[in-house]
Amino acid sequence: MAQGKATLLISCIDRPGIIARVSSHLFMLGCNIITSDQYADDEDGHFFWRIHFESLRLPIAELSKEFDASLPSLLPWDRLRWNLFDSAKRDRIVIMASRLPHCLMDLLSRHRFGELDGDVVGVVSNHPDLEPLARPFEIPFKVIPVLKDRKREAEEELLKHLTELRTDTVVLARYMQVLSGDFLRAWNKPIVNIHHSFLPAFAGQRPHKQAHDKGVKLIGATAHYVTEELDAGPIIAQATTAVTHRDTVADLARKGKDLEVMVLATAVRAHLRKEVLLHHNRTIVFS
Repeated sequence: MAQGKATLLISCIDRPGIIARVSSHLFMLGCNIITSDQYADDEDGHFFWRIHFESLRLPIAELSKEFDASLPSLLPWDRLRWNLFDSAKRDRIVIMASRLPHCLMDLLSRHRFGELDGDVVGVVSNHPDLEPLARPFEIPFKVIPVLKDRKREAEEELLKHLTELRTDTVVLARYMQVLSGDFLRAWNKPIVNIHHSFLPAFAGQRPHKQAHDKGVKLIGATAHYVTEELDAGPIIAQATTAVTHRDTVADLARKGKDLEVMVLATAVRAHLRKEVLLHHNRTIVFS
């Protein structure tokens, strides 16, 4: 009888025999590989591997301890990194939003219908506006105002709240505040963000008007991990759509929102399914 399922992510310098060594070791431990995806980067010589498997003999926790001892000797090369994720342990997710509802409502709806491999345990906003929309989903909604001269206090309250909820992943669903470097270092867990369709070309105020005035023919949306450099973290998912001279500023805003909803959901699903490997400021996404 299966003891559980897990996903193993490996990255290391590429050498002959990696797949044979690890696959044979998994077989010896009584594991059955369900899916396997790999990629070798010819430019810097790295190998990336996602293995989803079931353990027929050992509990996943015991396998994790076994890998601690065995993987460095199985793959004795520079820059070995690996993570083992127990499929039975779902991420606890907190969604953060400000006043725009589209991304928040989409994620709450997907969660309600079982489309996310994780559990939304809270919603945080710097404004109370979206609470009536979120209330039917029965997810705790907390308002943490961010005043201009009291941002540090707001981030301290946010950090405490995320810790109390035992949060694994934060999703910024159009949360219109910049998280400080001090907060990101203290939190030190994944944060997935969606930025509006026109960054970096049209940053600042009224991006839809800027794009309309420039006569753009293509707009897009980008979901990425949050880093200290604003909107420059490793990209998880992107999408574009065509626009024409007939599209008004309102049309651009509507099409942009449609893209943001789709791209953020795609990125969150990939993150929760452990399909993303980080490599410097890049991502390897097995989906």
